[in-house]
Order: sequence, then C-alpha cells, then structure tokens
Amino acid sequence: MAFDPPPLGHIVHDEVVPARAPWLHEVKAGQTLRIVDLEGNQAVDFLAYSAADDAERYSAQDTIAAQKNIFLREGSVLLSNEGSPMMTVTATAVAYHDTIGGACSCESNTLRYGHHTKSQHACVENFLVANASQGRGKRDMVSNVNWFMNVPVEADGALGIVDGISAPGLYVDLRAEMDVVVVVSNCPQINNPCNGFAPTPVRMIIAQ
Repeated sequence: MAFDPPPLGHIVHDEVVPARAPWLHEVKAGQTLRIVDLEGNQAVDFLAYSAADDAERYSAQDTIAAQKNIFLREGSVLLSNEGSPMMTVTATAVAYHDTIGGACSCESNTLRYGHHTKSQHACVENFLVANASQGRGKRDMVSNVNWFMNVPVEADGALGIVDGISAPGLYVDLRAEMDVVVVVSNCPQINNPCNGFAPTPVRMIIAQ
C-alpha cells in the first residue's frame, strides 16, 4: 500500500500529541480522524465512547466477533457494546492493527519487567487522566485498540509484542459513524519493542 495518504476534506482540528501523553477529543459523525505515526514504530492505544451516552463504548469482543478476525484492517468496523457501528477504518498504510494486546499499566510493568519499573508512566494512567476530565474512572476502562502495534499470535495461542510494522509518516483513517469521544494514550512503554524502546509523537487530524 502506498505511503501517500488520501486527501482529507476541511480540517477542523490538527494536533501533535507528545510522546507518552494522553489525548481526548470529540469526533462528529461523518468526520474522519487520521492518526499519523510521525517517526515510526509508535503504538497508539485507543478507546471510543458514544458522545451521547458514554455507557456505550468500544467493544473489542463485539468487534472481533462481528468481523471474525482479531486484527483491524481497511474496512473494519469498530462496534460498541450495544452492537452499533462507532468508527470505520476507511484507509490504512499499515497492513493490520492489534485488538488484544491491551494497555500497559504500572502493575503489569512490575509483573513483566521488574519492580524497578513500577514508577514508570503507562497507558492505563494516561486513559485515567484523560477520562477524568469527563467524569469517567477506572470502571469505565475497557479493552482497547492498539493502532500500529504488532502482536502476533503463535500456533499455540501465545502472544508476542514485537517490533512494529509501521514507519515514519504512516497513518490510519477512521470515519465516525456516530458522535464519539476518542481517548488516546500515546504509549509510553519503554520495556518492550512496541515503541522501539523510545516513544515518539503522533499527529491527530480531524476533517470533515
């Protein structure tokens, strides 16, 4: 697939999210959110909530079951826990994206990499910081999408987190099928290869 992204319409928001940082923004129905991996090999953890009622939110289970595939590709539809389409992957310069790797946390870092990592910032904390601005807490956390992240599944069912398949300037486009609030953690993980051991900025563009 060509690296040159398709043209967007009128741009209503364009922001660079620093390495390790959270981000929250509403995307209206019919608008497109483009996520650009500016320097390559950067995982972008992602949640979506209905702007009308945040009890309706992205559901990994419904999405995987409906498409009969654990990876998101062009044409994949992100479904809510009520089975409604939330966003559609309309274009992607990366072959597939992860739905099962989850979000890193201080606790999982300690378990996987040692107690010395407990103080390191993680995606769960980014999600909590962003969601707190709209009154959501830990119970509102659900399984997330990991854009650009490479989580192969071995024949025995084991999961791996390996070098990403992204590169500088690659992107994914998501068309909102309802008004959604998107919450992102620009992954701060430095203990595995999902960010090439060096987190970098990403760009978020909303167009209509």
